Amino acid sequence: MSDVPTKSLDWKLNDIHSDPSGSKEFVIADAKDADMAFGIGAPGVSPERHDGELRFKTLAEYREQIRQVIRQGLVDIVLMSTSTSEQLTLREGLFDGSHVTPAIRANDTTDVHVFRGSRIGEAPAKPFRTTQLDHAQCGHLDCEPEERARGANLGLYSVTFNNDCELDLETLEQYNRFREEAERKGFRHFLEVFNPNLSKAVSDEQRPDFINDVIARTLAGVASAGRPVFLKIAYQGPKAMEQLVAYDPHLVVGVLGGAAGTTLDAFQLLYEAKKYGARAALFGRKINQAECQLAFIEFLRHIADGLLEPREAVRAYHSVLEKLEIRPHRSLEDDLVLQATQTSYGESQEEPSRPSPKKPKPVQSEAADATTPNFSRMSSEEKADYFRKRLGHVADG
Repeated sequence: MSDVPTKSLDWKLNDIHSDPSGSKEFVIADAKDADMAFGIGAPGVSPERHDGELRFKTLAEYREQIRQVIRQGLVDIVLMSTSTSEQLTLREGLFDGSHVTPAIRANDTTDVHVFRGSRIGEAPAKPFRTTQLDHAQCGHLDCEPEERARGANLGLYSVTFNNDCELDLETLEQYNRFREEAERKGFRHFLEVFNPNLSKAVSDEQRPDFINDVIARTLAGVASAGRPVFLKIAYQGPKAMEQLVAYDPHLVVGVLGGAAGTTLDAFQLLYEAKKYGARAALFGRKINQAECQLAFIEFLRHIADGLLEPREAVRAYHSVLEKLEIRPHRSLEDDLVLQATQTSYGESQEEPSRPSPKKPKPVQSEAADATTPNFSRMSSEEKADYFRKRLGHVADG
């Protein structure tokens, strides 16, 4: 039997740790766990609506989008709520034989309780955990050892430090308890460190240093068996990213996406974060609010692999939307503008305007294509034309 890991996350992490400065591997996660934050609005606004009428996509539609992403096979992780993972991982077995790793949101701190009418997310963050690890692993309490591999064995654990002794001590104590249980049950985690959700917790100028230092301090007392496999943090800029990566090259750093923003926002964030040392990107709303999620993901992958730069990727993406007869949320000119997007769940965000689209033609996308040309010898226009043809062809029938 081969010793090569079957999941792309595992062999990519192995490659990164083998050569932290030289590895070109990059992990992409689709964060489809928003039902643990937004409630009914998590799947996003349905494009099928009449004037003056707003309808959210259903949970069934949300899960169908996740199925398509898993089958596409271009992301390394799909992050879900435990209830969705139970359906797709345990009942349907969609990750069996796939290189994509299922993951669940292992805790839901109060700053992500941002459903309609809620004020909870405005208060200082408090630790809380709905999920039972046994439920994620086998679907019931007290899993037998041989059952634990059936479900999800990777989870996102989030912490928010507000520079307050009592609040931060409680956060640390709860994280200690989680790590102890996770290690006993063979459950891995990645650590999300949110920016403070209290405006006066730390100044804007000090925030990057505060986040870097709190990460280093929090993990200094944690042995390798209990450490997160990677981090998920807001991108604080080149200096902060380089500082954190240089401090510990084996602390694999990933960036969170935050609010949707423009297409250039998403592509530029991934490109710049990778340039300065990030090795992962975990995008939720940026993917979920895209006009065509599968095409959007494919362009994220091409940017991560160094095949395209952000602006040419935006142009190529719009060419694909045109071929698929999907009307974009914004004009190409507007989509090539960088905006300052929110990076936490609780901050307000504006839903993009969605004109009633024509029925889109089905998109076909493979993880590997033996006929992929040499992009280094192609102009931006030639690349756009290639992707328009590749992603825009119509399935038979």
